[in-house]
Amino acid sequence: MVLILGGFGAGKKSYAKALGYTEADMTEDAHADRPVLVNLEAIVRGDPEHARDLLPLLRKKELVLCCEVGSGVVPLDPKERVWREAVGRLTCALAKEAASVVRVTAGIPVALKGELPCACD
Repeated sequence: MVLILGGFGAGKKSYAKALGYTEADMTEDAHADRPVLVNLEAIVRGDPEHARDLLPLLRKKELVLCCEVGSGVVPLDPKERVWREAVGRLTCALAKEAASVVRVTAGIPVALKGELPCACD
């Protein structure tokens, strides 16, 4: 599994497409039988208290894309803080298990862990 992190609009999906994946390969449903999960942070928002329960499903994906939500001003709303913490802890657990962790900024992928995946012929 490869974990791809980055800000909103940073180029995570474009990078996944550059690796050979298509929109048809992508899903926002952790239970779906597709290789690429996008918007993990949105999935966690639905039930942040049980975010770690997603780990078995996420391990089966080839790519997991998640917006970074931990930077910036700490939200005043306690529910937003719980959600943000759950996303952060989940991505930490995924990063520990991932073969590669990639951060995409301004469309540029940088390997944080392992090799930078590429679309090799």
